[in-house]
Amino acid sequence: MRLTSSSALLGLSCLASLAAVGAALVSQYAFGMSPCPWCILQRLIFLVIALLAGLAWAIRAPGVRRLLAGLAVLAAGCGIAAAVYQHTVAAQSFSCNLTLADKIIGALHLEQALPFVFRIKASCADAAVSLLGLPYEYWSLGLYALLLLATLMVLRKPRG
Repeated sequence: MRLTSSSALLGLSCLASLAAVGAALVSQYAFGMSPCPWCILQRLIFLVIALLAGLAWAIRAPGVRRLLAGLAVLAAGCGIAAAVYQHTVAAQSFSCNLTLADKIIGALHLEQALPFVFRIKASCADAAVSLLGLPYEYWSLGLYALLLLATLMVLRKPRG
């Protein structure tokens, strides 16, 4: 299997998305970095991409694979928008209450369903931290951009 094959791209997209959530959980529980609503929303988006890419990898029907890859492209675009918003607006705000991210997490009842992963523990200003000199949301932004490119490549391939 070539690294640029559709299957490889989808498998790597799924694993990279799961790794991002894993890194967020390690940051939270091992290093005390409390997540804000926008952090939690980005976790959700990574899990949606993992699900879509994983299903597309498992389902070999070309039409279904392309549909799922297309939805993953849209999800990665949403992740990019969330990361940019978090950095440019939310991180400068004292409170994240009643923002779009807070409303989405609340409407889906994710905090009650899986608090270990989805419990909001900080305001956006308090959650603004850096890793190796870059804000956390920039790391997410970079991975979302790579996921977007990978899933776009799947859409552009005639088959595989």
